[in-house]
Parts: sequence; C-alpha cells; structure tokens
Amino acid sequence: MASTTFSGPVTSTNGFIGAVTGNVTGNVTGVLTGSIVGTTAALSGAGAIPITAATVRLTTTGADALTLANGTNGQVLCIVMVADGGVGTLTATTKTGYSTITFNDVGDAVILQYFTTLGWMILANYGATVA
Repeated sequence: MASTTFSGPVTSTNGFIGAVTGNVTGNVTGVLTGSIVGTTAALSGAGAIPITAATVRLTTTGADALTLANGTNGQVLCIVMVADGGVGTLTATTKTGYSTITFNDVGDAVILQYFTTLGWMILANYGATVA
C-alpha cells in the first residue's frame, strides 16, 4: 500500500492498519497497538523538570532542589536519575499523596500522571524516596 498524507480531520469507520510515522497532534480515540515512543529531555543540576518530554534523564550535581510545574490533564511523565552527583529532591507545584520525591542513586525512577483536580500522582516508583 502506498503512503498517504492527510490534512485536516480524518475519520475511518474501519480503522487504520499499518505503521504511523511522524507526529500525531490531537486526540486519538480507540485501541492502539504497537509502541509509542515519546521524546526525552535532560536536566543537570537544580531547577525545573521539563514537562515537554515524556522522559526526563536527571543528572544531579549536589544537593539539588527540583521543581515540577503543573502539567496537562492525563499527561504521563517518567523521571530517571542517570548520573549521581548528589541527591535530587523534587517538589511538584500540585500533587496528591506525597510531599517530595528524592532521587538518591542512579536508576531511581518515578512515573507520574497529572490530573487537573489532583495534580501529579505517582503511578510507579523504583528506588526513589517518597515522603
């Protein structure tokens, strides 16, 4: 089958079969099979965790204070410590179920999801200290 480029709204009553490459902007409703790969960002040292990527690779450089701004309803964010120069302590602007998340060692990771009414909630934690 040849490739097709669409512009504007696209509706299919039978679904689409095959690979989608490039960027998909907007809402996707239905069943997705295969893999979804998001972008990766890096943060070295203290500061704001980028919320424009799906995964953030964290390098600590000392006793780093980390902040996390509010996201978009339904947004999922993974933060992984990839280099240990100290302890990174994360405080989210709006959150439910914790006050801080501390990254102590390489491999510490959390997966968070943002809800408009609840803020960032922890979906998974591997090694990080939650207080």
